[in-house]
Amino acid sequence: MKQLPVPKRILLKLSGEALQGKGEYGIETEFLDSLAKKIVTLTKEKHIEVVIVIGGGNIFRGVSGAAKGLDRTAADYMGMLATVINGIALGNAIEKAGQSVRIMSAIEISKVAELFIYRRALKHLREKRIIIVVAGTGNPYFTTDSAAVLRALELHCDFIVKGTKVDGVYDKDPAKHPDAKRYDRVSVDEALEKGLRIMDQSAIALAKDERLPLFVCRIEDIDQIGSPDIRGTYVYVNG
Repeated sequence: MKQLPVPKRILLKLSGEALQGKGEYGIETEFLDSLAKKIVTLTKEKHIEVVIVIGGGNIFRGVSGAAKGLDRTAADYMGMLATVINGIALGNAIEKAGQSVRIMSAIEISKVAELFIYRRALKHLREKRIIIVVAGTGNPYFTTDSAAVLRALELHCDFIVKGTKVDGVYDKDPAKHPDAKRYDRVSVDEALEKGLRIMDQSAIALAKDERLPLFVCRIEDIDQIGSPDIRGTYVYVNG
């Protein structure tokens, strides 16, 4: 793989399920503390500014709720609140690891998070704080994948890092298919054409339109961002 560029600022996209650790639901505090230390390594040792967008699927997923009979708009707002819970937990763990953090929400919830205002977010980054963005875009029918691309563009991130359970993008599910092929590099056009599950279609299309690259790696390896030997898949924009 062509060496991953050393970034000044990244957006780290984390699924809610990532916080489960080895559990089936909720938040595993031991894993959360380990993850927080890795994130702090990026800021304190590698001097990379970090914006985090987190999902809520470990607590509630809007699409699943709608499939079970809830109104989709109501279900999506419930999912947004799940991301707030995750953001508070991760923010607390990062602070315990020794790094200043701000939680910023797309919906007004002033007792636990600031309202997301991009100029204020940029100021926090300049002051060496980690930002955790919760509540997605603040709108139903949009996923946290779309929120990740949107915030990465607003805050001028060099690229998105998506932390997953596997070490990159595969042509099929490696957990079910031992012969699955991992890509070192793949273009956004190829990802769309082959239906590779990197992000949802609208999010990856926006990344393509705005020429925003992505890097997919194991969540346990995120502290190696900027290192030449990190294993993952670089999703680049054509041209």
